[in-house]
Amino acid sequence: MFLDSYGYDSHWHDLFQALDSPGDPGRVTVVDRGACGVATSHGIVRARSGRHDVCTGDWVVVDSDTIAGVLPRRSAIVRASAGTTSTSQTLASNVDTVAITVAADTELDLGRVERYVALAWDSGATPVLVVTKSDRGLDNDGRLDAVRSAAPGVAALAVSSQTGSGVDSFTDRLAGTVALIGPSGSGKSTLANVLIGEQALDTGTVRQADSKGRHVTVRRELIPLATPGMTVIDTPGLRSVGLVSSEEGLHQTFSDIEALAQHCRFDDCAHGSEPGCAVQENIDPRRIANYHRLQRENYWATTRHDARANSRRLAEAKQLSKLQRRMYKNR
Repeated sequence: MFLDSYGYDSHWHDLFQALDSPGDPGRVTVVDRGACGVATSHGIVRARSGRHDVCTGDWVVVDSDTIAGVLPRRSAIVRASAGTTSTSQTLASNVDTVAITVAADTELDLGRVERYVALAWDSGATPVLVVTKSDRGLDNDGRLDAVRSAAPGVAALAVSSQTGSGVDSFTDRLAGTVALIGPSGSGKSTLANVLIGEQALDTGTVRQADSKGRHVTVRRELIPLATPGMTVIDTPGLRSVGLVSSEEGLHQTFSDIEALAQHCRFDDCAHGSEPGCAVQENIDPRRIANYHRLQRENYWATTRHDARANSRRLAEAKQLSKLQRRMYKNR
């Protein structure tokens, strides 16, 4: 029952059984300097990650005090690394809902919102936009309209963790494992505490001088909620959100542009200065410019990551295929 509260269900049970490996199933709750906190049927244990590259949310096999295997991820939030290296960073795995926090009392950056939404869609999870600190907002309806324009088809709600306004509507949109992502000071940890039902995570205040948040959360931590099978992952504030191999994420985020592009006069319209461009006639120039910017960034990052990413995808697909064959064989 303890492991069930972290989302252990028939899907993960079948994969674990098919792995046919010594050890117990568990889920990584936190990663810290080569060691992990892992929820198992015996409670939370400390285990070395060994040769495995694990992140918060991973389902693993724990043998003694070592992670002996990692089950194939159902979803993963991955951002490109900064600089010129060919690495990427997995922020959280096996996430069902990505809640993107936008504070009501700070300057609104729609370009950043679009980045977060593309990252969320590409993870395989469902994004939800939440305008936090609505009790401090001067124009919550206007801010909601703005973020909705930057994320067609994504639910957007205003919430106040202090007064409880909008919390019920927000929780109704959540399912499974919920990852909270957003900049520092956007109310992620405070909102996570509301979902958990207690002050489980440290919170801080925003600097008055520049309205920037302090990095209170320094690690990604998974905590179960009162609702059976539901968990939340609080994440540190993200200074940068680089995209990699995010074609699907960009397609979903800018679906309005790609739909209108079908009506442009020229098939190869770049949506710049061409006559008869349906995109230019109907979409905010800021949004078009960011669409081009993210496309260029994603192409550049993808060319750096292709070999490594393809190798990882092939390895995970091969492992999943083996497990599925064992599952069918044992039936």
